[in-house]
Amino acid sequence: MRAPRSILITGASSGLGAALAETYASPGKILFLGGRNTARLEAVASIATAKGAEVHTETIDVTERTHMEVWIASANRIAPLDLVIANAGISAGTGDGGPEPADQVRRVYAVNVDGVMNTVLPALPLMQERGQGQIGIVSSLAGFRGFPGAPAYCGSKAAVKVFGEGLRPTAARSGIEVSVICPGYVRSPMTAVNDFPMPFLMEAGDAAEKIRRGLERNKARIAFPWPMHATVQLLQIIPPSWIDGLMGRLPTKSG
Repeated sequence: MRAPRSILITGASSGLGAALAETYASPGKILFLGGRNTARLEAVASIATAKGAEVHTETIDVTERTHMEVWIASANRIAPLDLVIANAGISAGTGDGGPEPADQVRRVYAVNVDGVMNTVLPALPLMQERGQGQIGIVSSLAGFRGFPGAPAYCGSKAAVKVFGEGLRPTAARSGIEVSVICPGYVRSPMTAVNDFPMPFLMEAGDAAEKIRRGLERNKARIAFPWPMHATVQLLQIIPPSWIDGLMGRLPTKSG
């Protein structure tokens, strides 16, 4: 959608979500921003308001299905939603290289998978009623191949990537555009805890602008930076037995 007016963004209190809010903020735009941290969310809202946008905030956890349904319906009544970006997500790793704790795995999937469903599924019928709208699902380049340092994170991002890819052609029948967003490393509180080299680390504002341009063009997949995109695509086609040893030597993310 080239010029969305009413935009809802989850995970908008920091990192990429906050950068997306600031990127879209301008006179005439109506932003619905959700996040768990009220103080940070209001700080982002203040910046967006100063840029001329009308801003509505909601302190919310995307795992709360009923709360999400009520919030999205309420936002749509204020201004029919043109664009919904399911951005909220968390990351965790194996720390010492051992298996991830079961509670951690379940929490990562609850936020990164259920949270996306709790955002997308209530928005779809509202857009279908009008025969138009756009949904952006934030996955990751980590969703192309399972990495031993963060198996739950990779698995959760793979799930929403494939979900979005499958949803796109069917949603298009109702006039709804669906794009899957696969960033590499973006500077944010999530990546700030990584104590290993992050190739092609990108500023959140630059990543948000790439996403905005990709959504304007209704790209099926918005993946960047291209060298990392090419690398993970290559890893997908190499037999796992050829690279298991190499993968096992990669640095692990702290839990």
